[in-house]
Amino acid sequence: MDTSNHTDEQLAAEAAREGSDGPAFRCLMERFRQPVWRICYRLMGNETDAADAAQEVFVRLFLNRKKFEARSKYSTWVHGIAIRTCLTLRRSRGRRQKHEIADQEILSHNHPASVANQSLTMDLMTMLEILSEKDRAMLILKYAESYSYEELAELFNLSVSGCKMRISRARKQMQQAYPQNFS
Repeated sequence: MDTSNHTDEQLAAEAAREGSDGPAFRCLMERFRQPVWRICYRLMGNETDAADAAQEVFVRLFLNRKKFEARSKYSTWVHGIAIRTCLTLRRSRGRRQKHEIADQEILSHNHPASVANQSLTMDLMTMLEILSEKDRAMLILKYAESYSYEELAELFNLSVSGCKMRISRARKQMQQAYPQNFS
């Protein structure tokens, strides 16, 4: 079966009819391998967790392949599963990792060179950690993945104005926490 000229939605319908991981599902997996991994990496923050999350996303896509109802674009449905999977995985590792990060920061504050370079080495991922999981995901998708407010509204089950307000509040929260990075 030549799947190269099929739309994502056509492949999804064919994958739902396939008994296992047939050619349509494999084609979808290949098409979405990089976009899903990129979202997972940006939400999880490192390659190992991103790889685990991406694998979990594709397992969920396989198990739920018959549930796509074409009410939205297939890519939106896939990205929604990726976001929810990452948020769930981040919550499950949340407290343990936050304590580890806090311990590392306390240790780095004891070294004068670290303190002097701290504002220079502050990266965006660290800055985003002050936000809630959903706000962090929304900012990443809006500014790193170029999602529209309409796409975000659909993914997060919010109104467009609600998305705009959450993103504005999240940006303001980051500006207040790190004014030196927003001058």
